[in-house]
Amino acid sequence: MPANAPPDLILTNGKFATLDRQNPQVEAVAIRDGRFIAVGSRQDVMPLAGDHTRVIDLHGRRAIPGLIDSHMHIIRGGLNYNLELRWDGVRSLAEAMRMLKEQAARTPAPQWLRVVGGFTEHQFAEKRLPTLEELNAAAPDTPVFILHLYDRALLNGAALRAVGYTKDTPNPPGGEIVRDAHGNPTGLLLAQPNATLLYATLAKGPKLPPEYQKNSTRHFMREVNRLGVTGVIDAGGGFQNYPDDYRIIEELHREGLLTVRLAYNLFTQKPKEELADFKSWSAQVQPGQGDDLYRHNGAGEMLVYTAADFEDFRVERPDMAPSMEADLEPVIRLLAEKRWPWRLHATYDETISRALDVYEKIAREVPFDGLNWFFDHAETISERNIDRIAALGGGIAVQHRMAYQGEYFVERYGARAAEATPPVKKMLERGVKVGAGTDATRVASYNPWVSLSWLTTGKTVGGLGLYPQAKLLDRDTALRLWTEANTWFSSEVGKKGQIKAGQLADLAVLSADYFAVPGDEIQDITSVLTVLGGQVVHGDQEFGPLAPEIPPAMPDWSPVRHDGGYRPRAIQPAQVYNKARLQPDAACGCASACGVHGHAHAQAWASQVPAGDARSFWGALGCACWAF
Repeated sequence: MPANAPPDLILTNGKFATLDRQNPQVEAVAIRDGRFIAVGSRQDVMPLAGDHTRVIDLHGRRAIPGLIDSHMHIIRGGLNYNLELRWDGVRSLAEAMRMLKEQAARTPAPQWLRVVGGFTEHQFAEKRLPTLEELNAAAPDTPVFILHLYDRALLNGAALRAVGYTKDTPNPPGGEIVRDAHGNPTGLLLAQPNATLLYATLAKGPKLPPEYQKNSTRHFMREVNRLGVTGVIDAGGGFQNYPDDYRIIEELHREGLLTVRLAYNLFTQKPKEELADFKSWSAQVQPGQGDDLYRHNGAGEMLVYTAADFEDFRVERPDMAPSMEADLEPVIRLLAEKRWPWRLHATYDETISRALDVYEKIAREVPFDGLNWFFDHAETISERNIDRIAALGGGIAVQHRMAYQGEYFVERYGARAAEATPPVKKMLERGVKVGAGTDATRVASYNPWVSLSWLTTGKTVGGLGLYPQAKLLDRDTALRLWTEANTWFSSEVGKKGQIKAGQLADLAVLSADYFAVPGDEIQDITSVLTVLGGQVVHGDQEFGPLAPEIPPAMPDWSPVRHDGGYRPRAIQPAQVYNKARLQPDAACGCASACGVHGHAHAQAWASQVPAGDARSFWGALGCACWAF
């Protein structure tokens, strides 16, 4: 189109945090062909509108660049999302068990009921997990599998029968099948310290057929869109083989149905065959191959099995195998020679030290310049190793795993040691490239606002304060780790991550002002309007009618149809109605008007009048605005 062609879309009357230091706060943006073409005042932007330009008034809401998760397992998570009951954000065990019991009644044989990560017992008011007796009472006939962090899985009796574990089933290396006095499995599986037993057991469950996997992936993408996420770097995963398990995401890409930008890393699957994997893959695909929506990003997070430590802080730190360096060296040499960026899972400083010994040796022969390699996690990294990473030009991708496991770390190592887990502020001071993410879905939740809350308040989801004020990030710095900083980790610096003319037009309009709400309320933020490349991919509240429809979650008994994804701490009026059962009004997305405001519920809730209280004076006049 001509350079002076009118924009496709204008967003106006917003509070845009652009993260462009030359133009930090603006009121309006114009978008054409998927990119920002103008960013400035209303007076600057509105005159660009043409006859066919769509204009959306943001009514003064805060807008930010679309969030980018530098470490998520969205490809694997998408294949299974519709099968899983999510306890992410649920604040009481009683509520969690109510959800489980109701879902067990809906789940037909021989399907399982799965709760796969994203929560911790510390988020519950009861500060505990369900007992095996409680699981069997709630679901006597439906197999139930519950994965808690990286440390354990709970199986009811029906699940034990389904997987075939008996008194004769031996413990696998690094795992324990807990038994009663007679040697029979109780239903508790422990990582000791390797979670392979947990994941191998989960893999025994029924899978969705391909058409349902497509639907499941679309619903998972819509769920992260709901939280303002427009980009993900997928870190591969166990039992996620290339290219077989990538066919669904690639089919969605071909059909134009991706609603997040996805850069994927390749994760080796076979111990002792890692080098062969990367030799084969490096002949099939090259880093950067693809487009702005779906592209290859390099190797990892598993490079060789002998270099993978485990983030279970309930047990002692595992020592890596003596062969780690010998196994890792040929893989890193191959990747450096092939100019493949890589990432390596490393929780502990001891693992990082040994890996850096290998990296420094190879870098003397094969330059690392221009290779955006990095470590993932690094909870206990030392200042010395931070400096070594900086000297080699590497980066560190941090995740909010301590928000879910902080209590266990303090119990084992003490509160003083927990103050630098990980030392994000020190990494930034030393000049290391740092990005943020979640490591969802099997440990922490995929909710980016939990991460932003943790980075800025230092609190776990259970409320434990881990870090002194001096080690916390300010909100601007934390947000940059979730946007522009993460573009380095996918070799896309300058292409996205800011609201800036020329960059990809990805943004989120927020339910509350991230820069103004109390710190404890950051975790409750969602997006009311998410835009990817100038196209609306999610809308809520007054923007609900703008969201494109997607088919209902499949199968019809899917937990996603009934309980959705991340659960807010307090159900707000705009969230209480069931969109699947009601016919919403076209203007506001709800099913009924109130007696005073009609369908202008958002204005009523934002006013000083207590419109949300049905027992108040205004509520008695028919202005409760609950939008049932």
